[in-house]
Amino acid sequence: MSKSTAPQFVGRLTALLLVLSFSSLHAASPGASEDSLEAFIAEELPRSGAPGVAYAIVRDGEVRRVGARGTVRQGHDLPVSEQTPFVSGSISKSFTALATMQLVEAHEIELDAELSTYLSDCRDRPAGAITIRQLLSHTSGYSTLQGNRSPPAVSGEAVDLDSGVRALARVSPEREPGTTWAYSNANYQILGRVIEEVSGESFESYLQTHILEEVGMLNSFVADGEAHAEMARGHRPWFGRKREIPLQATERLSAPQGGVVASAEDLARYMAVLLNGRDDILSAEGKARMWRAANDVSPHYGFGWFLSPDEGRVWHSGSTPGVESLATMFPERRAAVVVLVNAGSGVGFGETTGLLNGITARALGLDYRGEGSRWLQKLTFVGLAVTPVLFLLCMGWAWLRRDEIRAQSGLRGVVSRWMPLLTTLAAAGFIVVLLPRIFGVPLDTLARFQPDLTLLLRATAWTGPAWALFRLGLAFSGRSRAA
Repeated sequence: MSKSTAPQFVGRLTALLLVLSFSSLHAASPGASEDSLEAFIAEELPRSGAPGVAYAIVRDGEVRRVGARGTVRQGHDLPVSEQTPFVSGSISKSFTALATMQLVEAHEIELDAELSTYLSDCRDRPAGAITIRQLLSHTSGYSTLQGNRSPPAVSGEAVDLDSGVRALARVSPEREPGTTWAYSNANYQILGRVIEEVSGESFESYLQTHILEEVGMLNSFVADGEAHAEMARGHRPWFGRKREIPLQATERLSAPQGGVVASAEDLARYMAVLLNGRDDILSAEGKARMWRAANDVSPHYGFGWFLSPDEGRVWHSGSTPGVESLATMFPERRAAVVVLVNAGSGVGFGETTGLLNGITARALGLDYRGEGSRWLQKLTFVGLAVTPVLFLLCMGWAWLRRDEIRAQSGLRGVVSRWMPLLTTLAAAGFIVVLLPRIFGVPLDTLARFQPDLTLLLRATAWTGPAWALFRLGLAFSGRSRAA
Protein backbone atom coordinates (compact mmCIF):
# COMPACT_ATOMS: atom_id res chain seq x y z
CA MET A 1 0.00 0.00 0.00
CA SER A 2 -0.43 0.63 -0.20
CA LYS A 3 3.92 3.24 -0.21
CA SER A 4 4.94 5.51 -1.86
CA THR A 5 8.19 6.98 -4.69
CA ALA A 6 11.50 7.82 -4.06
CA PRO A 7 13.64 5.60 -4.74
CA GLN A 8 11.50 2.57 -5.42
CA PHE A 9 14.09 0.48 -3.60
CA VAL A 10 13.96 2.63 -0.49
CA GLY A 11 10.51 3.42 0.84
CA ARG A 12 8.86 0.24 1.99
CA LEU A 13 9.96 -1.15 -1.36
CA THR A 14 6.29 -1.61 -2.35
CA ALA A 15 3.25 0.29 -1.16
CA LEU A 16 5.16 2.83 0.90
CA LEU A 17 7.29 3.57 -2.14
CA LEU A 18 4.13 5.17 -3.48
CA VAL A 19 3.33 6.96 -0.22
CA LEU A 20 6.57 8.95 -0.19
CA SER A 21 6.11 10.16 -3.74
CA PHE A 22 2.41 11.00 -3.56
CA SER A 23 2.98 13.17 -0.52
CA SER A 24 4.96 15.55 -2.77
CA LEU A 25 1.88 16.76 -4.68
CA HIS A 26 0.73 20.26 -3.75
CA ALA A 27 -2.38 22.26 -4.55
CA ALA A 28 -2.14 24.66 -7.49
CA SER A 29 -4.38 25.79 -10.35
CA PRO A 30 -7.63 24.22 -11.68
CA GLY A 31 -7.51 20.87 -13.45
CA ALA A 32 -6.19 20.32 -16.95
CA SER A 33 -8.32 20.19 -20.05
CA GLU A 34 -9.48 16.87 -21.44
CA ASP A 35 -7.14 17.11 -24.42
CA SER A 36 -4.04 17.83 -22.32
CA LEU A 37 -4.82 14.99 -19.93
CA GLU A 38 -5.30 12.49 -22.75
CA ALA A 39 -2.13 13.71 -24.43
CA PHE A 40 -0.20 13.17 -21.21
CA ILE A 41 -1.55 9.62 -20.82
CA ALA A 42 -0.74 8.79 -24.45
CA GLU A 43 2.87 9.81 -23.82
CA GLU A 44 3.39 8.46 -20.30
CA LEU A 45 1.63 5.07 -20.54
CA PRO A 46 4.17 3.54 -22.98
CA ARG A 47 7.03 5.00 -20.93
CA SER A 48 5.73 3.29 -17.79
CA GLY A 49 5.45 -0.08 -19.52
CA ALA A 50 1.98 -0.61 -18.04
CA PRO A 51 -0.53 -2.31 -20.35
CA GLY A 52 -3.47 -0.17 -19.21
CA VAL A 53 -4.79 2.60 -16.99
CA ALA A 54 -8.23 3.80 -15.87
CA TYR A 55 -9.17 6.98 -14.03
CA ALA A 56 -12.22 8.91 -12.84
CA ILE A 57 -12.67 12.49 -11.67
CA VAL A 58 -15.14 13.95 -9.15
CA ARG A 59 -15.95 17.67 -9.25
CA ASP A 60 -18.51 19.48 -7.09
CA GLY A 61 -19.32 16.16 -5.44
CA GLU A 62 -20.33 14.43 -8.68
CA VAL A 63 -18.58 12.05 -11.05
CA ARG A 64 -17.79 14.31 -13.99
CA ARG A 65 -15.35 12.36 -16.07
CA VAL A 66 -14.07 8.82 -16.53
CA GLY A 67 -11.42 7.52 -18.89
CA ALA A 68 -9.31 4.50 -19.76
CA ARG A 69 -6.55 3.53 -22.15
CA GLY A 70 -4.62 0.38 -22.97
CA THR A 71 -5.44 -3.28 -22.48
CA VAL A 72 -6.49 -5.57 -19.64
CA ARG A 73 -3.59 -7.92 -20.44
CA GLN A 74 -0.27 -7.31 -22.10
CA GLY A 75 -0.29 -8.52 -25.69
CA HIS A 76 -4.08 -8.95 -25.81
CA ASP A 77 -6.73 -6.82 -27.49
CA LEU A 78 -9.34 -6.55 -24.71
CA PRO A 79 -9.29 -2.85 -23.77
CA VAL A 80 -9.37 -1.45 -20.25
CA SER A 81 -12.62 0.41 -19.65
CA GLU A 82 -13.99 2.62 -16.91
CA GLN A 83 -15.91 -0.44 -15.66
CA THR A 84 -12.91 -2.82 -15.56
CA PRO A 85 -12.36 -3.95 -11.94
CA PHE A 86 -8.85 -3.54 -10.51
CA VAL A 87 -7.55 -4.66 -7.13
CA SER A 88 -7.56 -1.32 -5.32
CA GLY A 89 -4.86 -2.28 -2.82
CA SER A 90 -4.63 -0.25 0.37
CA ILE A 91 -7.44 2.06 -0.74
CA SER A 92 -9.42 -0.87 0.70
CA LYS A 93 -8.43 0.29 4.18
CA SER A 94 -10.82 3.22 3.79
CA PHE A 95 -13.68 0.74 3.21
CA THR A 96 -12.71 -1.22 6.32
CA ALA A 97 -12.53 2.02 8.32
CA LEU A 98 -15.92 3.09 6.96
CA ALA A 99 -17.47 -0.25 7.92
CA THR A 100 -16.00 0.11 11.41
CA MET A 101 -17.44 3.62 11.74
CA GLN A 102 -20.85 2.36 10.63
CA LEU A 103 -20.78 -0.08 13.53
CA VAL A 104 -19.56 2.69 15.86
CA GLU A 105 -22.55 4.83 14.89
CA ALA A 106 -24.79 1.80 15.40
CA HIS A 107 -23.37 1.60 18.98
CA GLU A 108 -22.03 -1.90 18.35
CA ILE A 109 -18.35 -0.87 18.50
CA GLU A 110 -16.64 1.69 20.74
CA LEU A 111 -13.54 3.39 19.38
CA ASP A 112 -11.66 3.25 22.68
CA ALA A 113 -12.75 -0.25 23.66
CA GLU A 114 -10.03 -2.87 23.87
CA LEU A 115 -9.74 -5.57 21.27
CA SER A 116 -10.38 -8.28 23.86
CA THR A 117 -13.94 -6.92 24.11
CA TYR A 118 -14.72 -8.23 20.63
CA LEU A 119 -12.27 -11.06 19.92
CA SER A 120 -11.99 -13.90 22.42
CA ASP A 121 -8.72 -15.04 20.79
CA CYS A 122 -7.09 -11.81 21.98
CA ARG A 123 -8.05 -12.15 25.63
CA ASP A 124 -5.16 -12.60 28.04
CA ARG A 125 -2.74 -11.76 25.23
CA PRO A 126 -0.75 -8.55 24.58
CA ALA A 127 -2.91 -7.79 21.53
CA GLY A 128 -6.00 -7.72 23.72
CA ALA A 129 -5.12 -4.29 25.16
CA ILE A 130 -5.06 -2.61 21.73
CA THR A 131 -8.04 -0.30 21.10
CA ILE A 132 -10.13 0.00 17.93
CA ARG A 133 -8.94 3.60 17.51
CA GLN A 134 -5.32 2.43 17.61
CA LEU A 135 -5.99 -0.18 14.93
CA LEU A 136 -7.68 2.38 12.68
CA SER A 137 -4.83 4.88 13.06
CA HIS A 138 -1.86 2.44 12.87
CA THR A 139 -0.81 3.17 16.46
CA SER A 140 -1.40 -0.35 17.79
CA GLY A 141 2.29 -1.18 18.17
CA TYR A 142 2.32 -3.68 15.30
CA SER A 143 5.22 -2.86 12.99
CA THR A 144 5.23 -2.62 9.20
CA LEU A 145 7.31 -5.81 9.07
CA GLN A 146 4.81 -7.69 11.24
CA GLY A 147 2.02 -6.59 8.94
CA ASN A 148 3.87 -7.69 5.81
CA ARG A 149 4.84 -11.13 7.08
CA SER A 150 2.74 -14.15 6.27
CA PRO A 151 0.73 -15.13 9.35
CA PRO A 152 1.96 -18.09 11.42
CA ALA A 153 0.47 -21.31 10.14
CA VAL A 154 -2.67 -22.59 11.81
CA SER A 155 -2.58 -26.35 11.51
CA GLY A 156 -5.22 -27.86 9.25
CA GLU A 157 -7.01 -24.58 8.50
CA ALA A 158 -7.31 -22.43 5.40
CA VAL A 159 -5.79 -18.98 5.80
CA ASP A 160 -8.91 -16.82 6.03
CA LEU A 161 -9.66 -13.94 8.39
CA ASP A 162 -10.66 -16.18 11.27
CA SER A 163 -7.58 -18.42 11.25
CA GLY A 164 -5.21 -15.65 10.16
CA VAL A 165 -6.21 -13.27 12.93
CA ARG A 166 -6.22 -16.11 15.46
CA ALA A 167 -2.58 -16.73 14.56
CA LEU A 168 -1.82 -13.01 14.59
CA ALA A 169 -3.28 -12.72 18.09
CA ARG A 170 -0.40 -14.87 19.33
CA VAL A 171 2.11 -12.30 18.08
CA SER A 172 3.03 -9.53 20.50
CA PRO A 173 3.09 -6.01 19.03
CA GLU A 174 6.62 -4.74 18.59
CA ARG A 175 5.85 -1.50 20.47
CA GLU A 176 3.62 -0.47 23.34
CA PRO A 177 0.14 0.33 21.94
CA GLY A 178 -0.50 4.04 21.52
CA THR A 179 3.15 5.14 21.66
CA THR A 180 4.26 5.15 18.00
CA TRP A 181 2.84 5.28 14.47
CA ALA A 182 3.72 2.46 12.11
CA TYR A 183 1.79 1.58 8.97
CA SER A 184 0.87 -2.09 9.36
CA ASN A 185 -1.49 -4.35 7.43
CA ALA A 186 -1.96 -6.35 10.64
CA ASN A 187 -4.18 -3.57 12.02
CA TYR A 188 -6.73 -3.85 9.26
CA GLN A 189 -6.71 -7.64 9.13
CA ILE A 190 -7.75 -7.55 12.78
CA LEU A 191 -10.40 -4.88 12.11
CA GLY A 192 -11.86 -7.08 9.39
CA ARG A 193 -12.28 -9.89 11.89
CA VAL A 194 -13.86 -7.51 14.43
CA ILE A 195 -16.41 -6.49 11.79
CA GLU A 196 -17.24 -10.16 11.24
CA GLU A 197 -17.66 -10.89 14.95
CA VAL A 198 -19.78 -7.82 15.67
CA SER A 199 -21.99 -7.94 12.57
CA GLY A 200 -22.38 -11.71 12.38
CA GLU A 201 -21.57 -11.54 8.64
CA SER A 202 -18.46 -12.40 6.67
CA PHE A 203 -16.31 -9.39 5.91
CA GLU A 204 -16.97 -9.54 2.18
CA SER A 205 -20.72 -9.93 2.74
CA TYR A 206 -20.84 -6.95 5.10
CA LEU A 207 -19.01 -4.65 2.68
CA GLN A 208 -21.05 -5.84 -0.27
CA THR A 209 -24.38 -5.21 1.49
CA HIS A 210 -23.64 -2.08 3.54
CA ILE A 211 -21.25 -0.19 1.28
CA LEU A 212 -20.87 -1.43 -2.31
CA GLU A 213 -24.55 -1.92 -2.98
CA GLU A 214 -25.54 1.23 -1.10
CA VAL A 215 -23.12 3.32 -3.18
CA GLY A 216 -24.09 1.62 -6.45
CA MET A 217 -20.71 0.02 -7.14
CA LEU A 218 -21.99 -2.46 -9.72
CA ASN A 219 -18.60 -3.51 -11.09
CA SER A 220 -16.93 -4.11 -7.73
CA PHE A 221 -16.62 -6.89 -5.15
CA VAL A 222 -14.51 -7.96 -2.18
CA ALA A 223 -11.83 -10.66 -2.28
CA ASP A 224 -13.65 -13.94 -1.68
CA GLY A 225 -11.05 -16.64 -2.29
CA GLU A 226 -12.19 -17.15 -5.90
CA ALA A 227 -10.55 -16.27 -9.22
CA HIS A 228 -12.28 -13.59 -11.30
CA ALA A 229 -11.39 -13.47 -14.99
CA GLU A 230 -13.02 -10.06 -15.48
CA MET A 231 -10.37 -8.32 -13.35
CA ALA A 232 -7.51 -6.36 -14.90
CA ARG A 233 -4.56 -8.72 -14.92
CA GLY A 234 -1.54 -7.64 -12.88
CA HIS A 235 1.93 -7.21 -14.39
CA ARG A 236 5.16 -7.15 -12.38
CA PRO A 237 8.42 -5.42 -13.34
CA TRP A 238 11.01 -7.67 -14.93
CA PHE A 239 14.26 -5.94 -15.92
CA GLY A 240 12.71 -2.91 -17.57
CA ARG A 241 9.69 -4.75 -18.93
CA LYS A 242 6.45 -6.07 -17.44
CA ARG A 243 5.58 -9.72 -16.94
CA GLU A 244 1.97 -10.85 -16.58
CA ILE A 245 0.83 -12.59 -13.40
CA PRO A 246 -1.30 -15.68 -14.15
CA LEU A 247 -4.93 -15.60 -13.06
CA GLN A 248 -5.06 -16.33 -9.32
CA ALA A 249 -7.66 -16.63 -6.61
CA THR A 250 -8.26 -13.53 -4.50
CA GLU A 251 -7.08 -13.71 -0.88
CA ARG A 252 -9.69 -13.44 1.88
CA LEU A 253 -7.09 -12.73 4.57
CA SER A 254 -5.91 -9.61 2.73
CA ALA A 255 -9.44 -8.34 1.97
CA PRO A 256 -9.63 -5.73 4.81
CA GLN A 257 -6.18 -4.33 4.05
CA GLY A 258 -6.19 -4.48 0.26
CA GLY A 259 -8.86 -6.75 -1.21
CA VAL A 260 -11.60 -4.46 -2.48
CA VAL A 261 -11.74 -4.97 -6.24
CA ALA A 262 -13.36 -2.00 -7.99
CA SER A 263 -13.56 -0.10 -11.24
CA ALA A 264 -12.40 3.49 -11.57
CA GLU A 265 -15.98 4.63 -12.11
CA ASP A 266 -17.19 2.81 -8.98
CA LEU A 267 -14.39 4.23 -6.83
CA ALA A 268 -15.32 7.71 -8.04
CA ARG A 269 -18.94 7.05 -7.00
CA TYR A 270 -17.65 5.95 -3.61
CA MET A 271 -15.62 9.14 -3.14
CA ALA A 272 -18.53 11.28 -4.35
CA VAL A 273 -20.71 9.80 -1.59
CA LEU A 274 -18.00 10.50 0.97
CA LEU A 275 -17.80 14.11 -0.23
CA ASN A 276 -21.53 14.85 -0.49
CA GLY A 277 -21.87 16.26 3.04
CA ARG A 278 -25.00 14.16 3.68
CA ASP A 279 -26.01 11.50 6.16
CA ASP A 280 -26.27 8.28 4.15
CA ILE A 281 -23.87 5.32 4.40
CA LEU A 282 -22.37 7.25 7.33
CA SER A 283 -23.26 10.54 8.96
CA ALA A 284 -21.64 13.65 7.55
CA GLU A 285 -19.86 14.13 10.89
CA GLY A 286 -18.67 10.52 10.82
CA LYS A 287 -17.17 11.01 7.35
CA ALA A 288 -15.38 14.18 8.46
CA ARG A 289 -14.10 12.38 11.54
CA MET A 290 -12.30 9.86 9.33
CA TRP A 291 -10.34 12.76 7.80
CA ARG A 292 -9.09 14.19 11.08
CA ALA A 293 -5.92 13.12 12.87
CA ALA A 294 -6.84 10.13 15.00
CA ASN A 295 -4.59 11.15 17.92
CA ASP A 296 -1.37 13.01 18.73
CA VAL A 297 0.74 10.01 17.72
CA SER A 298 -0.92 9.92 14.30
CA PRO A 299 -0.99 13.51 12.96
CA HIS A 300 -0.96 12.47 9.30
CA TYR A 301 -3.33 9.51 9.35
CA GLY A 302 -7.01 9.47 10.24
CA PHE A 303 -9.25 6.42 9.93
CA GLY A 304 -8.24 4.65 6.73
CA TRP A 305 -6.88 7.80 5.02
CA PHE A 306 -3.57 9.67 4.89
CA LEU A 307 -3.87 13.37 5.68
CA SER A 308 -2.11 16.48 4.39
CA PRO A 309 -3.78 19.05 6.67
CA ASP A 310 -1.94 22.11 5.33
CA GLU A 311 -3.25 21.39 1.83
CA GLY A 312 -6.67 20.07 2.79
CA ARG A 313 -5.86 16.82 0.99
CA VAL A 314 -6.99 13.32 1.96
CA TRP A 315 -5.52 10.40 0.07
CA HIS A 316 -4.43 6.78 -0.03
CA SER A 317 -2.27 4.81 -2.39
CA GLY A 318 -2.49 1.11 -3.06
CA SER A 319 -0.01 -1.51 -4.19
CA THR A 320 -0.69 -5.19 -4.76
CA PRO A 321 1.42 -7.53 -6.90
CA GLY A 322 1.15 -6.15 -10.42
CA VAL A 323 -1.39 -3.37 -9.71
CA GLU A 324 -1.03 0.15 -8.32
CA SER A 325 -3.62 2.78 -7.42
CA LEU A 326 -4.04 6.27 -6.03
CA ALA A 327 -7.16 7.96 -4.64
CA THR A 328 -7.00 11.66 -3.73
CA MET A 329 -9.73 13.92 -2.30
CA PHE A 330 -10.07 17.59 -1.41
CA PRO A 331 -13.14 17.60 0.87
CA GLU A 332 -13.47 21.39 0.95
CA ARG A 333 -13.52 21.51 -2.85
CA ARG A 334 -15.62 18.33 -3.07
CA ALA A 335 -13.12 17.17 -5.69
CA ALA A 336 -11.41 13.81 -6.10
CA VAL A 337 -9.63 11.59 -8.58
CA VAL A 338 -8.70 7.91 -8.65
CA VAL A 339 -6.11 6.29 -10.93
CA LEU A 340 -5.68 2.53 -11.45
CA VAL A 341 -2.74 0.94 -13.29
CA ASN A 342 -2.39 -2.78 -14.02
CA ALA A 343 1.38 -2.86 -13.52
CA GLY A 344 3.79 -2.60 -10.64
CA SER A 345 6.54 -0.01 -10.74
CA GLY A 346 10.11 -0.87 -11.55
CA VAL A 347 13.18 0.76 -10.02
CA GLY A 348 14.36 3.53 -12.30
CA PHE A 349 13.19 1.60 -15.36
CA GLY A 350 9.50 1.12 -16.18
CA GLU A 351 8.27 3.18 -13.21
CA THR A 352 4.54 3.81 -13.00
CA THR A 353 4.77 6.62 -10.46
CA GLY A 354 4.85 9.38 -13.04
CA LEU A 355 1.67 8.05 -14.64
CA LEU A 356 -0.25 7.92 -11.35
CA ASN A 357 1.01 11.26 -10.10
CA GLY A 358 0.71 12.99 -13.46
CA ILE A 359 -2.93 12.07 -14.00
CA THR A 360 -3.79 13.05 -10.42
CA ALA A 361 -2.01 16.39 -10.71
CA ARG A 362 -3.58 17.32 -14.04
CA ALA A 363 -7.06 16.27 -12.96
CA LEU A 364 -7.00 18.22 -9.69
CA GLY A 365 -4.74 21.13 -10.57
CA LEU A 366 -1.84 20.11 -8.36
CA ASP A 367 1.70 21.40 -8.61
CA TYR A 368 3.70 18.46 -9.91
CA ARG A 369 6.84 18.67 -12.02
CA GLY A 370 7.42 15.02 -12.79
CA GLU A 371 9.76 12.46 -11.31
CA GLY A 372 13.00 13.88 -12.70
CA SER A 373 15.75 11.85 -14.31
CA ARG A 374 15.58 8.99 -11.77
CA TRP A 375 19.30 8.48 -12.32
CA LEU A 376 19.87 7.45 -8.70
CA GLN A 377 17.22 4.72 -8.96
CA LYS A 378 18.62 3.55 -12.27
CA LEU A 379 22.15 3.52 -10.89
CA THR A 380 20.98 1.48 -7.89
CA PHE A 381 19.31 -1.11 -10.10
CA VAL A 382 22.23 -1.35 -12.55
CA GLY A 383 24.67 -1.61 -9.66
CA LEU A 384 22.75 -4.51 -8.17
CA ALA A 385 22.65 -6.18 -11.59
CA VAL A 386 26.40 -5.80 -12.15
CA THR A 387 27.60 -6.82 -8.67
CA PRO A 388 26.90 -10.61 -8.92
CA VAL A 389 28.59 -10.68 -12.32
CA LEU A 390 31.64 -8.96 -10.87
CA PHE A 391 31.84 -11.52 -8.07
CA LEU A 392 31.76 -14.35 -10.63
CA LEU A 393 34.50 -12.65 -12.65
CA CYS A 394 36.53 -12.28 -9.46
CA MET A 395 36.32 -16.05 -8.99
CA GLY A 396 37.93 -16.49 -12.40
CA TRP A 397 40.58 -13.90 -11.58
CA ALA A 398 41.32 -15.63 -8.27
CA TRP A 399 41.79 -18.93 -10.09
CA LEU A 400 44.25 -17.35 -12.50
CA ARG A 401 46.17 -15.73 -9.62
CA ARG A 402 45.89 -18.67 -7.23
CA ASP A 403 49.65 -19.10 -6.84
CA GLU A 404 50.03 -15.48 -5.71
CA ILE A 405 47.13 -15.88 -3.26
CA ARG A 406 48.72 -19.03 -1.80
CA ALA A 407 52.10 -17.37 -1.47
CA GLN A 408 50.85 -14.52 0.71
CA SER A 409 52.02 -14.74 4.33
CA GLY A 410 52.13 -12.82 7.58
CA LEU A 411 49.61 -10.16 8.51
CA ARG A 412 49.07 -9.26 4.87
CA GLY A 413 48.20 -12.85 4.08
CA VAL A 414 45.73 -13.10 6.98
CA VAL A 415 43.98 -9.89 5.95
CA SER A 416 43.93 -10.88 2.30
CA ARG A 417 42.40 -14.28 3.04
CA TRP A 418 39.80 -13.39 5.67
CA MET A 419 38.75 -9.78 5.05
CA PRO A 420 36.75 -10.55 1.86
CA LEU A 421 34.76 -13.21 3.72
CA LEU A 422 33.98 -10.90 6.64
CA THR A 423 32.90 -7.98 4.44
CA THR A 424 30.75 -10.05 2.08
CA LEU A 425 29.08 -11.86 4.98
CA ALA A 426 28.31 -8.47 6.54
CA ALA A 427 26.80 -7.28 3.24
CA ALA A 428 24.75 -10.47 2.93
CA GLY A 429 23.51 -10.08 6.50
CA PHE A 430 22.46 -6.52 5.75
CA ILE A 431 20.48 -7.59 2.68
CA VAL A 432 18.86 -10.68 4.17
CA VAL A 433 18.32 -9.60 7.80
CA LEU A 434 18.62 -5.85 8.32
CA LEU A 435 17.13 -4.53 5.07
CA PRO A 436 13.75 -6.22 5.64
CA ARG A 437 13.65 -4.84 9.19
CA ILE A 438 14.59 -1.31 8.12
CA PHE A 439 11.97 -1.10 5.38
CA GLY A 440 9.42 -3.49 6.84
CA VAL A 441 9.28 -5.86 3.86
CA PRO A 442 10.49 -9.49 4.00
CA LEU A 443 12.29 -10.55 0.83
CA ASP A 444 9.64 -13.21 0.17
CA THR A 445 6.97 -10.51 0.22
CA LEU A 446 9.08 -8.15 -1.91
CA ALA A 447 9.46 -10.93 -4.50
CA ARG A 448 5.69 -10.86 -5.06
CA PHE A 449 5.89 -7.18 -6.03
CA GLN A 450 9.34 -6.75 -7.59
CA PRO A 451 10.77 -10.15 -8.57
CA ASP A 452 13.65 -8.68 -10.57
CA LEU A 453 14.89 -6.51 -7.69
CA THR A 454 14.55 -9.39 -5.22
CA LEU A 455 16.50 -11.71 -7.51
CA LEU A 456 19.35 -9.20 -7.72
CA LEU A 457 19.40 -8.65 -3.96
CA ARG A 458 19.58 -12.38 -3.31
CA ALA A 459 22.19 -12.91 -6.02
CA THR A 460 24.35 -10.19 -4.47
CA ALA A 461 23.92 -11.69 -1.00
CA TRP A 462 24.99 -15.16 -2.16
CA THR A 463 27.70 -14.53 -4.76
CA GLY A 464 29.75 -12.28 -2.46
CA PRO A 465 30.39 -14.91 0.24
CA ALA A 466 30.70 -17.58 -2.50
CA TRP A 467 33.58 -15.63 -4.07
CA ALA A 468 35.23 -15.12 -0.66
CA LEU A 469 34.95 -18.81 0.23
CA PHE A 470 36.24 -19.85 -3.19
CA ARG A 471 39.24 -17.56 -2.75
CA LEU A 472 39.81 -18.87 0.77
CA GLY A 473 39.66 -22.44 -0.51
CA LEU A 474 42.30 -21.66 -3.13
CA ALA A 475 44.56 -20.10 -0.50
CA PHE A 476 44.49 -23.09 1.85
CA SER A 477 44.24 -25.91 -0.67
CA GLY A 478 47.71 -25.22 -2.10
CA ARG A 479 49.60 -23.67 0.79
CA SER A 480 52.05 -26.57 1.28
CA ARG A 481 52.87 -26.74 -2.41
CA ALA A 482 53.26 -22.97 -2.58
CA ALA A 483 55.58 -23.06 0.44
